[in-house]
Amino acid sequence: MAEWFLVLLIWLALRRRGLTIGSLVSGRWETLGRFLKDLGLAVGFVVVIIAIEQALSFLLHANSDTGLGRIMPETPLELAVYLIVAATGGFCEELIFRGYLMQQFSAWTGSSAAGLVGQAVLFGLGHAYYGWKLMFIIMLHGSLLGLLACWRKNLRPAMLAHGLQNVLGGAVAFLSRA
Repeated sequence: MAEWFLVLLIWLALRRRGLTIGSLVSGRWETLGRFLKDLGLAVGFVVVIIAIEQALSFLLHANSDTGLGRIMPETPLELAVYLIVAATGGFCEELIFRGYLMQQFSAWTGSSAAGLVGQAVLFGLGHAYYGWKLMFIIMLHGSLLGLLACWRKNLRPAMLAHGLQNVLGGAVAFLSRA
């Protein structure tokens, strides 16, 4: 809910300047082929990032189950709600961190690299409740999502990847409990 409030604030700030949410996302998919390309990039990104995160979690002895067990769905209704929240969380966080904050930090500092690092640090700090080891991994995750957004010059593949990873996490947790 707090993320949607931040999206509302961003929308209001953009609107005051005559801009739209679409200007942060950098447009829409013009063809099915472009959507499928972005989806393919998102799936590839998720595969790679999960491998990286698992390796780092192992090396740092970070327990990714800390706190997650309390929010994972246990019933079909909880799963349905979780999937909606997880997918929209990917949209909101990408818009906030890789869209708005990365552009703001880049503009304030005159450096794209500072924008990339700044948003990643805030993204990690926003997940501090997982502990410092996972927070570090999440900062790296935010950096890689930022690089994906910079490379593609839009947020669409990062939004898809983030939402997909969130959804997969809940679905796998639900299915593993069954």
